[in-house]
Amino acid sequence: MKGDENDPKGLILEAYRIDGISKSDCRTVFLDWALSLPDGQDTGRVLKVLVRQYGTDHPDHPMTEVMTEGLASMATPRRRGGWRSRPRN
Repeated sequence: MKGDENDPKGLILEAYRIDGISKSDCRTVFLDWALSLPDGQDTGRVLKVLVRQYGTDHPDHPMTEVMTEGLASMATPRRRGGWRSRPRN
């Protein structure tokens, strides 16, 4: 099934159609969706569109929760390592 420019494979749409889908399954779908986006596409912008598109009608769906968490984690970058993160004497 083909989706649109924001959901090229229709993965997000299908996740909302699956009865009883778990949050864990939604995370897997979300990762596959993110990897399927074309290079250079603004993931944050697209994610905001999808949250408005689906989350408004399905606020308690686990996919809405996963996408909202994805937006929040994109907004708060973290350092993962390097010399600045090591303790100093």
